[in-house]
Amino acid sequence: MSKVIQAVRGMNDCLPSETNIWQMVEAVLRRVVSNYGFSEIRMPIVESTALFKRSIGEVTDIVEKEMYTFDDRNGDSLTLRPEGTASCVRAGNQHGLLYNQEQRLWYTGPMFRHERPQKGRYRQFHQFGVEAFGIATADIDAEIISLSARLWKELGLSDVVTLELNTLGSNEERATYRDALVAFLTVHEDKLDEDSKRRMHTNPLRVLDSKNPDVQAVLTDAPKLSAYLGEESTAHFESLKARLDAAGIAYIINEKLVRGLDYYNRTVFEWVTSSLGAQGTVCAGGRYDGLVEQLGGKSTPAFGFALGIERLVLLMTSLEKVNDVRGPVDVYVAMLGDNVDIQANVLAEQWRDQVPNIRIQCHCGGGNFKKQMKRADKSGASIAIILGEDEIASNTATVKYLRGQKEQESVAMNDIANILETLI
Repeated sequence: MSKVIQAVRGMNDCLPSETNIWQMVEAVLRRVVSNYGFSEIRMPIVESTALFKRSIGEVTDIVEKEMYTFDDRNGDSLTLRPEGTASCVRAGNQHGLLYNQEQRLWYTGPMFRHERPQKGRYRQFHQFGVEAFGIATADIDAEIISLSARLWKELGLSDVVTLELNTLGSNEERATYRDALVAFLTVHEDKLDEDSKRRMHTNPLRVLDSKNPDVQAVLTDAPKLSAYLGEESTAHFESLKARLDAAGIAYIINEKLVRGLDYYNRTVFEWVTSSLGAQGTVCAGGRYDGLVEQLGGKSTPAFGFALGIERLVLLMTSLEKVNDVRGPVDVYVAMLGDNVDIQANVLAEQWRDQVPNIRIQCHCGGGNFKKQMKRADKSGASIAIILGEDEIASNTATVKYLRGQKEQESVAMNDIANILETLI
């Protein structure tokens, strides 16, 4: 007997018992971004490796350790996309969507990073992203953060997530701060762990994000980035905070919030939760005004965020926020008697025409009434419509209610559509 082939580690199947939760979450995400006037864009899964090296940064963990990169048959270096923003910018540049224009775009799909798989973090994972181009002012920062806050409201998660906010200033201000931070870390290098010592010389701001409590103790006396901000950056951040205050969106200023990608400037934010253990970030983003030009386009301001759908589904499941998710079947059609199945399928097609959003599953494969009722119950349907020779002859159907205490009843065929409407 051949060995059973397993899925690649960290790349998981989403089974039928789980996909209804995903569909519900995705439907909310799509509805909310549509309400804010965003349009969908779809990008390829495979991109040129240079795209991510230039955008994310060659000394980031993603590029150094996590990307799935390979040479194709032409010798070109290709990478399975590890995130969506760079691909979105590449598409915008390539198709002339960005220069001197405003674009509000969203996307969703699989991303790939070779990390150690753990709960809520996988090697193939799915992101939902929102990006706005062509607006430099803080009003778009506030609107997109408001959009993300509405997602939590729609999903019933507002009480378990907290908004953390920071500003990284301009590239010039950050470079000045970087020098001051490196000088401080050099003095205290003997107290740093190996990872922080490496980052100190490659990406020193990431040391601020260290999860090592000993390193965090050292950082208590580190210089603050806010002390290096100029008037324009400070005014931008104050404008954002004023807008969030006016909208009633609470936030915490976290001066150690820097994000893991090189392209961010000014506003950065994360929505975090204590309900997922160590993997506490459920959504993150910020402003990246230099990335479009960095990838070959004209200078274009931009702001966006991404969230991991696996982590969001995990959060909702753990908090039991998905009990009312609609199952895959609304109606199960059982049939008894010779040639009844032919007429039953004709009737089911008519009902689908009359009530387009209804999900009807017809019994197939024969079997006695008891077997059919077992399948009807297992399907998750709310009702079973039972059709036998007597029902066909009298132009009626027996409706059996599978959930609740309501007694089964005989219903005129012309009235079946009215019953189906109540199930949607």
